[in-house]
Amino acid sequence: MDAQQLEEKLRLVRCSIKTYPDFPKQGILFRDIIPILKDPKAFAAVIDVFEDHLRKKSTQTELILGLDARGFLLGPALAQRLGIGFVPIRKKGKLPGKIYSMSYSLEYGEAEIEMQTDAVQPGQKVIIIDDLLATGGTLEASCNLLKQAGAEILECLVVVELKDLNGIKKLNCVPLYSLVQF
Repeated sequence: MDAQQLEEKLRLVRCSIKTYPDFPKQGILFRDIIPILKDPKAFAAVIDVFEDHLRKKSTQTELILGLDARGFLLGPALAQRLGIGFVPIRKKGKLPGKIYSMSYSLEYGEAEIEMQTDAVQPGQKVIIIDDLLATGGTLEASCNLLKQAGAEILECLVVVELKDLNGIKKLNCVPLYSLVQF
């Protein structure tokens, strides 16, 4: 993908993001990617840019892990394009069998995530994908969960990064690639 194609795809993605003030509570400016999912061209642009980025940078990726719930919408499409597997990181109580679990704080509450213990092998090279990086709590917890499993985290991918909230600091030097920054 050349620079002009990249710029056009990123412009489409940015224009497709809808903003909702005071959701889910007063003072939060919610950036919604659902319009991207409704538009096949915008959705393809997201997957195209992530695929191009990973093929150029992280050629050793063995597995994509998507965060509940919007990471589930992006991750399988990207994994399929790359010819690798996908594993969900779920909210508490949604997975059977033995699990790893991690609690964390959100910008508007508390939460807990889980992953099956046999989902990732020690030393496996993985990418984490989600729709948004805000305060970094969810991605930080996911990185900690994967470290607990012995995975090697190559990078985190997000569609939207809220720069003012400085969530990247919580990633503890795990590289981040975001398509759109606010």
